[in-house]
Order: sequence, then structure tokens, then C-alpha cells
Amino acid sequence: MKPRRPYLLRALHEWITDSGETPHIVVDAAAEGVTVPRQYVKDGKIVLNVSFSATQILKLGNDFVSFEARFGGVGFAVQVPVRAILGIYARETGQGMIFPEGDADPDPTDGPPASTPAAKDSAVKPKRPKLQVVK
Repeated sequence: MKPRRPYLLRALHEWITDSGETPHIVVDAAAEGVTVPRQYVKDGKIVLNVSFSATQILKLGNDFVSFEARFGGVGFAVQVPVRAILGIYARETGQGMIFPEGDADPDPTDGPPASTPAAKDSAVKPKRPKLQVVK
């Protein structure tokens, strides 16, 4: 299966925006491929305003989130791999979602491919689906 994170990210961004609030993402700035202004990184993380009014050319893709924004009056092209995004929330209410580790990639424990020896073992039980409450 495809990773869930980019789809959840787009859905929550739309929900927060449609609710008239300001979407922010929390990014692991130390992750490979992250291009952000380093002077705004604190404790290895950066919080970015990804509202349409704060960004230009915002793209919420399956692999990367990219946009142009001004930081301290200076333009900067931001590029963040989706796997480096730790969560998205509304600035005004704090409502949103923190993504669990490993959610950016398909869950390898959801079941082995049919060609592996474990798939032929009848003792292997499929993993139960996980639900998470978003407050």
C-alpha cells in the first residue's frame, strides 16, 4: 500500500483552511532532503506556516511539500520530504495530528508479501487495523 501521510497531510490542510484557521507543519529539520532556513530551527525542528496567504506556489505532493515564503523579509524556497513532517495543526486551536513514526512508509508489519516463507506459515496472523482519534 502507498504511504498514508501525504494523503492525511492534504486532507488536514484542507480541513484547517476550510475552517478559517492557519495550518502549520512541524518538520524534523535534521532529516535528509530538508531545505529550510536554518536560523529558525530550534531543537532540530522547525514549525512552518503553510497557509495559502503565507506561501507562494504551495505544492503538497506525495513525496515533498514545497513552497516559497519570506522569513525575516527574505524570500526562501522551502522543500520538505513528506517523511520529515512530524505533524500538522491549526495555530489558533492546536487541533490536528502528530504522525506516528514510520507512517511515511508502508507498514512492513501489515503482512509479508506472498513470496516470503512467512506468508506460507499458517501461524502468521494479519495485523489488525489501527485507528487514531483526532481531537
